[in-house]
Amino acid sequence: MIGVMVFVFLGLLILAVPVGHVLMIASGAAVVSQGMLPLSIVAQQMFNQTQSFPMLALPFFILAGSLMMSGRLGDHLIGFAKMLVQRYRGGLASVSVVGSAVFGGVSGSAVADATALGSMLIPWQKREGYPGGFVAANNAASAMIAILIPPSIPLILYSLVSGVSVAALFVAGVLPGVLITVGFVMICNISARLRGFPLHREPFDWAAFRHVGLRALPALALPVLILVLLRFGFATPTEVSVLATIYAMAAGLLIYRDLTLDRVMKAMIQAGIATGVVMLVIMGSAAVGWLMTFAQIPQNFAAWCVETLRHPWAIILAMNVIMLIVGMFIDLPAAILLLGPIFVPLAQTIGLDPLQLGIMMVLNLAIGLFTPPVGTTLFISASIARVPILTVTRELWPFYLFTLAVVMAFSFIPALTIG
Repeated sequence: MIGVMVFVFLGLLILAVPVGHVLMIASGAAVVSQGMLPLSIVAQQMFNQTQSFPMLALPFFILAGSLMMSGRLGDHLIGFAKMLVQRYRGGLASVSVVGSAVFGGVSGSAVADATALGSMLIPWQKREGYPGGFVAANNAASAMIAILIPPSIPLILYSLVSGVSVAALFVAGVLPGVLITVGFVMICNISARLRGFPLHREPFDWAAFRHVGLRALPALALPVLILVLLRFGFATPTEVSVLATIYAMAAGLLIYRDLTLDRVMKAMIQAGIATGVVMLVIMGSAAVGWLMTFAQIPQNFAAWCVETLRHPWAIILAMNVIMLIVGMFIDLPAAILLLGPIFVPLAQTIGLDPLQLGIMMVLNLAIGLFTPPVGTTLFISASIARVPILTVTRELWPFYLFTLAVVMAFSFIPALTIG
């Protein structure tokens, strides 16, 4: 049964069938090949997965991000990031990094981040004399910060399959997000010095900076508000997502005064489409996960790892390698929903905190976003910059090295995972 499911799954992926449909078809084929289970079990498991109150947080967080990013707020965030870092070596490239950190606190989506920031910043950076390959690589890699800074859609999905608190995951995601932001800014600075990127030193205008900072403050405050409400138990994740949506509408209506009925309708449509795509993957992965549990794959896999690899450090290293490889070929939400049920029992067997595993998993799979052959943010950034994929990939190696160092640190130093 599992062999049939894997064969159909890989075959359809090669044919470029959408992952959500692949999961459903593969689970159906596995049930039919087994011959004893009713095919209706697939539909039942798909439906059961949607009957979860915390799942309501997904569409509301997506809607809040759409509302905030579709107005003048995006321009204020970009202006804030520009004034903060552009006067330093590599500052124009660093705007993409800092922008990803502040946008991440609003959108929670790496793809939205890469598209929104890339379309605004990459043409500007190229006009200022930066190589197209470098700025595309910088944009593609920096987008991963958006799924670490709360609110994070992948961390919510990991909470769904692991049972770990969303609040704890959001808090734990802040430190790696900040570390990667600082590291990528350093890469931009060092690259600018070594390669002679143009430097535009302008006198720093504190009055203008305060003005821009105040205009961007409502967006900058949103992730802090989310963390405070969740960390101190004032509201559940679903309630916080609704409050974030109300907050976004109030900011657009009362502060920026650019909220229109047309914007609300477009944001709702975008959020509905994005939620539908994620929900399709969640439903399909629920059926696959149930079949793997029925066949005792997670338990057998954990037993095999403990018996074969023996040492916890070797098992953790093997888990990282598997997650890196899977992230290269499968979309991040689907990869979390597929690997979570397998790795969580294994983590418990070797004494690895599920919270630490969640950060490891999101970091590893996020690298796949800018890694060929399926790297989503890589293709988006290369397309915006109008440069070949290979050119962008060659510029990515310092970002890969630093991100892998962060992955290893959070894999083997439990104290870094603050929940």
